[in-house]
This record gives sequence, structure tokens and C-alpha cells, in this order.
Amino acid sequence: MDTERVQKVCVIGASGKLGQYMVRHALERGYEVVGVCRERSVPKLAAFEGRITVVPGDTNDPEVIRRAVAGCDGVLTVLVPWGVRQYASGTAQAVLDHARPGARLVFSCGWHITRDGKDTYSRLFTLGVRIATVLAKLVRAVELDDQVEACRRVFAGDTRWTVVRGSSLEEGESQGLPVWSRHVGDPVLASNLTRRVDFALFMVEALTDDTLVQEAPAIVGCRTPSALAHAGESHT
Repeated sequence: MDTERVQKVCVIGASGKLGQYMVRHALERGYEVVGVCRERSVPKLAAFEGRITVVPGDTNDPEVIRRAVAGCDGVLTVLVPWGVRQYASGTAQAVLDHARPGARLVFSCGWHITRDGKDTYSRLFTLGVRIATVLAKLVRAVELDDQVEACRRVFAGDTRWTVVRGSSLEEGESQGLPVWSRHVGDPVLASNLTRRVDFALFMVEALTDDTLVQEAPAIVGCRTPSALAHAGESHT
């Protein structure tokens, strides 16, 4: 598919903060937008009433996803590891199974995901992930390992996928398109901070960037100290 001809986009997880930013960016580009979110979260999309089609339901429900992605040229998916029901991997699998052949598939996750094992993490970061994983399992709220499994399934496929790995996030006005590198630990990423609105911007821009097909870019804000200090040294 010619990614310059994207016209209809599905945002899976549209009611969350990242999802709403993606909806906004997509509408600004003139795309027809379909949003998927749990039924109780539909009111969060009230600001877009009349401008998008909302498909309510669990995002790991294959039938919900099948209906939502029908005819879409691109699918933007927030891989949320809610609960202990394989929510993220179920969502990813549903997208992989039902998106049209040649559709552009862009997924979001955190830096803790690694594609080739060449990422390097600080001891503090690794410890934080381990503690979060254990605590989340104890309260049965989040299943970080399932996000790992979701990405494993995406990486194994031959679709036109991109997995965008986000740093720590903050709110604030857009600073512009984040910079990216292939491996966490690269100097350009050292600041470990991105505006959430710009994470969403990167996701939407990836729909029409063929250089990101089957890449897992780790991103950081373009105005952070590390990005400014290492300008032009990303994509390593």
C-alpha cells in the first residue's frame, strides 16, 4: 500500500490520553477516524462527537476489532496491559488477524520492550520495571509481561508494522516530532522524557513513513538535552 494514500484510520484505545491525542492529530490531517474503547469510556470522546465513528467494546475482542478496522488503511493501537486477561496480547492478535492486507499498523509500548536484545538499561530502570511487574501482579491490575508477549507477536509477523517505544511521558504543549533510535541506551535518548502529545504525533506520522516499517523506534522529545546534544545521531 502507498502510505501517502492513507485516508481512513482506526485508533484502538481512543479514550485514553494518548488515544485522544492520536485522534486529534489524525483529524487534523483530514483522515476519517474510527475510535475503539470500552463502553464505559465512550463519554471521554464527547469532544469528537460527529467527527469520528466510535466502536464500543473491549479492545481484545476479535469481533469488535474486526468491525472497527474494516476498510482502514492504518491502525494505531495502544497496547495497554490492563488486568490479567492477556489484554495487550489479545488486542495485538486481533489487529494482526483482522486488519486489511497491506494496512499500516502502528503500536505503542514502553522502553522495557526489546526487539533484538541489544537495548541497554540502567540498573535503576531495570529495578523499577521488576518492582512494577511484581506489584502489578499482586494487585491484579497490570500485566507487563503480556505487553512483552503482544510485541513478540507483532515482531514475528510480516505485516507493515511499527512498534513505537515511549520514554517517560509528561503533559504540555507540543515540542515537535520526537527523535528516535533503534536501541535504548543510545546517547540521544538519555533524557528519557517525551511530551505525550508528541508521542501521539510520532504514532500518526509513522503511518506515512516507510522508513519505520518493521522498526521498533525508541523515542525521546526533540527539545530534550540529549536530543539537542546528539542531533543527527539517531537511527543507529
